[in-house]
Order: sequence, then structure tokens, then C-alpha cells
Amino acid sequence: MAQLLVLSPSPETDPPLAALGLLSHRVMTLPASASQLIAAPDADVTIVDARSDLAAARSLCRILDSTGHASPVLLVTTEGGLAAVSSEWGVDDIVLSGAGPAEVDARVRLAMGRAVVGSSSSTTVDTSGITIDESSYSAKVRGRPLDLTFKEFQLLHFLASHPSRVFTREQLLSEVWGYDYFGGTRTVDVHVRRLRAKLGDHDHLIGTVRNVGYRFNATDDPAAAPPR
Repeated sequence: MAQLLVLSPSPETDPPLAALGLLSHRVMTLPASASQLIAAPDADVTIVDARSDLAAARSLCRILDSTGHASPVLLVTTEGGLAAVSSEWGVDDIVLSGAGPAEVDARVRLAMGRAVVGSSSSTTVDTSGITIDESSYSAKVRGRPLDLTFKEFQLLHFLASHPSRVFTREQLLSEVWGYDYFGGTRTVDVHVRRLRAKLGDHDHLIGTVRNVGYRFNATDDPAAAPPR
């Protein structure tokens, strides 16, 4: 049984997922606004209602992603809203509002499982001038803090945990976003580009293997690193 936090414009009168009422999870509901997040209780999964106001839901999801919200985010939308959702939203999974109890329960379990797997790895990675502290979701390059979103942090952590190993975009999408993520491999390219921009002079640490994917270059010497 999971602890779920539902953020919706009308959580009591018009719940985003009717199927939750048929499951045994503990559900807490709050209005879908950034101000509510300050005192929001801890939850295993956060559910954001995007059925009626896509723009507001996107803004809320981006706030959750940029602030390193601890729990995975499950977005609820209608079939018509699917076209508007992209990697820019920063959500972990998506489900249609009419989904049945079995599907909703499976997505909650998968989201929780990926979060557990992500938190079970070593708490600190220190390589090639980059220090990654998973317990605080923070990273530094040569002592300089990096201002990363949650997904950028997860991507950097995964690559740095496997130095010199080449991953295809499909592999990275599966490992970082989850195999059932609704979206294409382009989201990997977007996040890599952002990571490199934030790494600055150390952008060479994330190398491109042409026609294959990406690797973390286990060297802090640009001259010694393989070409990007």
C-alpha cells in the first residue's frame, strides 16, 4: 500500500483517477498550486491532474522537477492532452484519466520500484572532477555546485556511475526515465545538451559516440578525452 499525493484543481469533487477509489492506497489530496507544495506531506508517488488546465499542470510539473521533488510524478491527462506532453514537463510517467484499477496500480508500483532502484546505488560518486551526492541530489564539478533538474541529476549520476561505457539513447531512456516512459529518445539528446551547458569547461566529460549514443569520459583532460 502506497502513500499517494494528488494535486488537482478539484481533488474532492472531481478526482482525476476514479480507479484510486477501488485501490487500497492511502490518498492525500491538495489543490494544484505551487504554494501547496511548501507544506505538502511526504508521499511515495505524486499525481498531477492535467485534464482541464494543461498549462498550469505543465508549470507545476516543471516546478516539481526543478526543485528535486523526492517522489516520482505521475501525470493524469485525457487522450486529447497527450499531444501536449513532452520531456520538458519532467514527469516520470503518464496515465489516462479513464485507466482502470489494474493499470493505475501497476503504474504506481513501477514508479515506486524505479525510485527504490535509483536510491539503492552508492550515495556518492567522485570521478573526473565531479562529485555526485545522491542523498542530497546534488553535484559539483571541481567544487562548483551544478544547478541540475532532477532528471539531469539522474542522467549525470547514471553515466558517471558507468565511466567509459557507451549507452544507446534507448538504454538511457530505459534506465533513467523507465522503459514505459511516454516519449521519444530525443529527450535524451535534450538533457545531454543541457548537462553539457551546465558543465561548462568540463562538457567534454559527456562524450558522443557517433551513431551509437553517449558515454561518460573517465578523464578530466579535454585533450585525452575521446572526440564528442
